[in-house]
Amino acid sequence: MKRANLSVIVYVVLVFLSGLLVGVVSLGIYNARAASDKAEPCSPDALRQRYRDDMRTRLQLSPDQLAKLDVILEDTHNRYVALRDKYKPEVTAIQNAHADAIRAILDDRQRAEYEKLRQEREKFESEKHPRTPGC
Repeated sequence: MKRANLSVIVYVVLVFLSGLLVGVVSLGIYNARAASDKAEPCSPDALRQRYRDDMRTRLQLSPDQLAKLDVILEDTHNRYVALRDKYKPEVTAIQNAHADAIRAILDDRQRAEYEKLRQEREKFESEKHPRTPGC
């Protein structure tokens, strides 16, 4: 009987230790991933600089080519900004029509909660999901 109890205790300890090992390894992987996400900023300027550096090193661009690349990148950026400014009013109109249609089917209590929900989503989107391609 004592031998059976000892086996049960050994198995329980082994299961506990294996769970602990899995937890430690998982935490290490999670922390490494979180650190790498923080190490690479996701701003438009950071993305552009990373792209420029990749082009310079992989293609071995000359200083003249690098200057021309900077002009191309600036022109492309300006064109994207102009396009975004052009369609933004239409997107805003669609979003407002959507919100108005939803408000129309809600009662006063629901409407107040809907406004809170919209504010929370807007805050979350602006903090966690920057409006930058590739982020």
